[in-house]
Amino acid sequence: FSFQQGGWGASLADKLVRKCDVLNRGFSGYNTRWAKIILPRLIRKGNSLDIPVAVTIFFGANDSALKDENPKQHIPLEEYAANLKSMVQYLKSVDIPENRVILITPTPLCETAWEKECIIQGCKLNRLNSVVGEYANACLQVAQDCGTDVLDLWTLMQDSQDFSSYLSDGLHLSPKGNEFLFSHLWPLIEKKVSSLPLLLPYWRDVAEAKPELSLLGDGDH
Repeated sequence: FSFQQGGWGASLADKLVRKCDVLNRGFSGYNTRWAKIILPRLIRKGNSLDIPVAVTIFFGANDSALKDENPKQHIPLEEYAANLKSMVQYLKSVDIPENRVILITPTPLCETAWEKECIIQGCKLNRLNSVVGEYANACLQVAQDCGTDVLDLWTLMQDSQDFSSYLSDGLHLSPKGNEFLFSHLWPLIEKKVSSLPLLLPYWRDVAEAKPELSLLGDGDH
C-alpha cells in the first residue's frame, strides 16, 4: 500500500522527484523467508548508475504471526534475524554497502482492532503486540550487528498515548501512520541523497538560443 494516495513510498517519490526513482518492491503478506529467496531477482549487480543510493528493508508484521494461528506466514524469531542479516549481506555482495541500507521494525499491533478483522475473516487473533515487540528488538539487534541504519517504528509509535490512529485495521498503516513513517524515515534517506544533483537543469537555466548546450551537456544526467 505504500504507493497509494498518501502512502509513504509515494511521499518519498514526490520528495525525490528529479533526483531518484523510487522503486516499490513490497509484496503483500510476504515474510523474510520468501523475501530472501526473491531478493536476487529484485536487485542485481548493475552498472554504477543502477546501484541504489538507499534500500529499506521493512519486515516483521507477518514473520511475527503466531505459529498456531497462522503457520503459513510465521517465521521463528531466530530465523527472522538470520534472514534480515542474509539480505543485508546479499546487498553488500551487489555493491550496496551497509551505510545505504535502512532496516525498519514492524509497527506495533493494535490487538482489539486486528481481532475484529480476524473474526471477520473467520479466524482467531493471530498476532500479539508483545510478540511483535520481540521481532522489533531482533531487527534493532541485526541493524547494530550489521552496521545499518534502523527506524524503530514499534517504539516510536507507542510513544504516542494512542497509537491505534496510525493503523487502519490494527495492523496496516492508516494515512496518519504513513505520514508518521515518512516523517521519521526522511531524515535517514536525506543523509544518503543530499549530494545528488537535480536531473537536468531548472527551466529558467536552459540556454534560450541554444538549448542543446544546457540539455545535452552531461551524459550522466
